[in-house]
Amino acid sequence: MSRLDQVEESATLRIADLTNELKKRGKDILSFSLGEPDFDTPRHIVDAANEAMSTGKTHYAPSAGIPELRDAIAAKLKNDNAIDVTGKDIIVTPGAKQAIFEACFGVLNKGDEAILLEPSWVSYDACIKMSEAKTVWVKSNEDGSIPADFGKHITKKTRMVILNSPNNPSGAVLTKKDLQHVADLAVDHDFYVLSDEIYEKISYGEKHYSIGSMIPDRTITVNGFSKAYAMAGWRIGYVTAPKPVFKNLLKVQQHTISSPTTFVQYGALAALNGSQDCVTEMVKQFKARRDVVMKGLKDIGLECPTPEGAFYAYPKVDGNSEKIAEGLLDAGVGLTPGSAFGPDSNDHLRMSYASSMEQIVEGLARMKKYFANQ
Repeated sequence: MSRLDQVEESATLRIADLTNELKKRGKDILSFSLGEPDFDTPRHIVDAANEAMSTGKTHYAPSAGIPELRDAIAAKLKNDNAIDVTGKDIIVTPGAKQAIFEACFGVLNKGDEAILLEPSWVSYDACIKMSEAKTVWVKSNEDGSIPADFGKHITKKTRMVILNSPNNPSGAVLTKKDLQHVADLAVDHDFYVLSDEIYEKISYGEKHYSIGSMIPDRTITVNGFSKAYAMAGWRIGYVTAPKPVFKNLLKVQQHTISSPTTFVQYGALAALNGSQDCVTEMVKQFKARRDVVMKGLKDIGLECPTPEGAFYAYPKVDGNSEKIAEGLLDAGVGLTPGSAFGPDSNDHLRMSYASSMEQIVEGLARMKKYFANQ
């Protein structure tokens, strides 16, 4: 079996493609499947990229990114995350997903194991498999926290643990105690932690902690601009890692995408250096939407822990999530089946509330009608 034979296509993108195809056929469908903010990118970011294009910044950039952006990211990591790095310790990537692939491909080898906490974003498992390593699934607690017996899943083959907080798909936020638990195990058992912090700024009260501030020599920290700054289509992210790993990541970048798009990097620079009021306003609206979604799911009779971050609700359902998702699609609502997020998650659905309030209200009404008829 080849390495790609065991990798399934992205469930979220598959549902999105199916939804778009049905829409083209005239089907009235409200899609809550993709994790993409519906806001336009803030004007000052767009203007910075436009200016960069207009002034000739359309040539190859250095493979690791333009120095100004790398320095700004390092400053952000130091100020916001207590991760003490310089611009030379940063690689700018075309999206956080590319950074995650580079980290897996740069660290994992055939026979290695990588631990995923379930539920888990769909592409982690794929990146592990494409690196010819084995995924070890560990079920999170119901509130999304690290289980007390997490350490029993670590073996001599464990090379990496992947964390995502706030979590996609559950919206759970890991506490400092959770992270310290994993950090202590990483030191004791000599493995790396890949910390995906793409939803860091979309939090509704819980404090965000970066495990890279605890064990910098064992942490690969990934972040990006798509969620907080509504820059999903720009494809711009970044990663910092311990020096031995960093060299491998840079090799992967040099021999795959060469460098991220040059003028896009100037937009990202403006995002970091400009006013953060746009982020505050978007998070405020996400929180209002979350509250409407939680009330709506409760009215439907679906159990769902309140998400503390990101922009997803992860309700539990009675039955096969794939069949339920198909039924909801017929009812005009596109949600992602929980089976996409781990082998024991087929009793959940993921609903993205990165959509307008009007669509959310109508979508919940359609869902209520569907479940009432089951």
